Amino acid sequence: MSDQPPLDATAEAAGPAQEKAAAEPEQPAQEPWAARRDLDAHTPPSMVFDGINAGVAAHQVIGGIISGGKTEIHYEFGGFGGGQVSGEIPAGTLERLADSFVSEGTAFEALLERLRHEHVLVLTGSPFTGRRTAALMLLHRLGATPVHAMDREVTPSELSRRFVSTGEAHGHVLCDLEPSREQPLREAHLLALRGQLRDQNAYLVITTGHSPYIEDTVRLATWQAPAPETVLSTLLHRHLGQAEAGELLARPAVAEFLSRGHQIREVVGYAAVLLRADETEMEQYSLITLERQVQEWFEEADNRLHLREKAFLIALAAFDNGPYALTAELSDTLYSALLRTGDDRFQKAIPVFGTHIAKRLQTARARRYTADEQTEWGPVTQLKAAFLDDRVAPILLREVWTGHPAARPALISWLDGLAADGRPFVRTRAAATVAVLAFTDLPSTMALVLERWARAKESRRQLTAVSALALAHRIGAPNIPQIIDGWSADGQDPKRCWVAVRALGLIGPERPAQTLAALRVQARHQYEKKLVQPRTGTGDQQVTAELPQSIALLLLSPAAEAALRELLPTLDGHPSARALALDGFLTACERPAAASAPPLLTGHAGSPASFAGVARLLSAALNDRSFNERAEAVLRAWVRAADSDAGTAAALAALLPALVTGTRDAARLDHLLDTVPGLDGQPRPAVATRLRATLAAPPAAPLAHV
Repeated sequence: MSDQPPLDATAEAAGPAQEKAAAEPEQPAQEPWAARRDLDAHTPPSMVFDGINAGVAAHQVIGGIISGGKTEIHYEFGGFGGGQVSGEIPAGTLERLADSFVSEGTAFEALLERLRHEHVLVLTGSPFTGRRTAALMLLHRLGATPVHAMDREVTPSELSRRFVSTGEAHGHVLCDLEPSREQPLREAHLLALRGQLRDQNAYLVITTGHSPYIEDTVRLATWQAPAPETVLSTLLHRHLGQAEAGELLARPAVAEFLSRGHQIREVVGYAAVLLRADETEMEQYSLITLERQVQEWFEEADNRLHLREKAFLIALAAFDNGPYALTAELSDTLYSALLRTGDDRFQKAIPVFGTHIAKRLQTARARRYTADEQTEWGPVTQLKAAFLDDRVAPILLREVWTGHPAARPALISWLDGLAADGRPFVRTRAAATVAVLAFTDLPSTMALVLERWARAKESRRQLTAVSALALAHRIGAPNIPQIIDGWSADGQDPKRCWVAVRALGLIGPERPAQTLAALRVQARHQYEKKLVQPRTGTGDQQVTAELPQSIALLLLSPAAEAALRELLPTLDGHPSARALALDGFLTACERPAAASAPPLLTGHAGSPASFAGVARLLSAALNDRSFNERAEAVLRAWVRAADSDAGTAAALAALLPALVTGTRDAARLDHLLDTVPGLDGQPRPAVATRLRATLAAPPAAPLAHV
């Protein structure tokens, strides 16, 4: 753990969201129950688990990255690379593309007839759907060879001047034409070209994306890629027999690959892997192509993939499966911070309009859908956005953090703003993002983010640090329990200690014994601090108040039985350990509201050993001067709950006799049942009379009904 100060650039890159958060009055710390609720409700799907850390998707993906290991596999995809070429395309290249081109399920034949008749075709389609390969194959099938690739920088008005008569049929291809407001593509340009091409016995295919700067009188040809399943099946059957191809297609790994929404160029590459029958390549291909796509996004020059869209990709990785509007809003905050990287005087305005949701999500290989979003006011239907492949988010965050360190100051500044945001969803996703960074590079993430948040004056940043530590542990980041245990024993840094104590309650269910031991160490430290400073203070109030809350979280978790077993021996131990056990136990008993079934009571009714532990702890609290009033209040709340819930009544009927160890206990409980008031001024609960009868009877079975 490092005490390294944060980067100066982090503070300098603060954006509007951070300034707004700093100007807001400090909020009280969120109660642990709400913190756990938000963590469960807003954690990315790849990090959701059942309470015991058994490995999750984010861990498997980040932990399975292989490009940095000993084995690297490089794939060459069909078509052109990222840069535009100019000149004659070799005949061998066309033959190679023809060997892997699949037209089944497309409008290829109709487009071929149009090109034969019109001589010029404007082929529109989404990126990475094979539109460039389709353009070349149209010319190849037509016999318009050799094919000359034109420079994409040519403007529409220059097209007619770029053709030279050769006296033989030949083809031209112009890939990724980008019409602009100043240089739109007009019908007149194509009419002039058509006559010239007919005279020269030549053909031209222009590929372009969906653009508002193409005159609407231009007759476009839309390219829709064949289904990946069709491409893979066709390619395998071209080279293998029916039985052998069918056997490969029936493999579970192939079905899993096809479910990931891979691009056509990646499907063609996968077919080559299957034909080589290399098991290692089959297993690694999908993840390697995904890594390659992420690297391409961030290696692209800004004129190919704008910085604003790169910021959106990072935001989508943080808010995957979250509301689109929120993701877009916060991506522009990151974009603003990235613009100032290296020059904090740079204040270029962010465009308010101009980015279409469909185009943006298509570039990101993402989808939009509607679903309910859980809020503190209940579910709300939202338009959401998610990557087609759920492995993208952690890989993308790893690539940005480790592959592009110059982006760190802006990214840290952005995360600082998210951690102080008033929306629980935003704070939880900030924590999840930092958890991935911690898995990727723990030392830097601790020094630059987590230690600062743990010591922050804003309670929201401290709470986000808690969530980040818990989520980092979920996905298998190294040494998180040791970090939390070390912080929880820290007597010199109350803020960091408070973060650790809260985190212990969240990760405690899978290590109850170690968690309770760490909490007892801090409880004893606070106890001794009060003895040493009887006049000047009473210990660290926030830490002292948080200790029983973490015990209660543990007692109301799937590890409740193990926690009860660990707590019982402390009743006869050091005064600080006894007080912590009783305080934490009563805190758990006080959840939830009085009119609801108490989970601590009803949850253990079916386990005699655990039920006996509940009885012993409650009996100890009733007979302890420091806790007896709270213990009696708990019993009154349970009686009121029993009046409307048969399960609570049955459990309480079994519990009350176990609390009677003498005439004094019987008299106190009898008086409590005789005087218990109803809820909100209502009459005494009727069940109280029936429960009084159990005090004189032998102890009932835990599940018996009153």
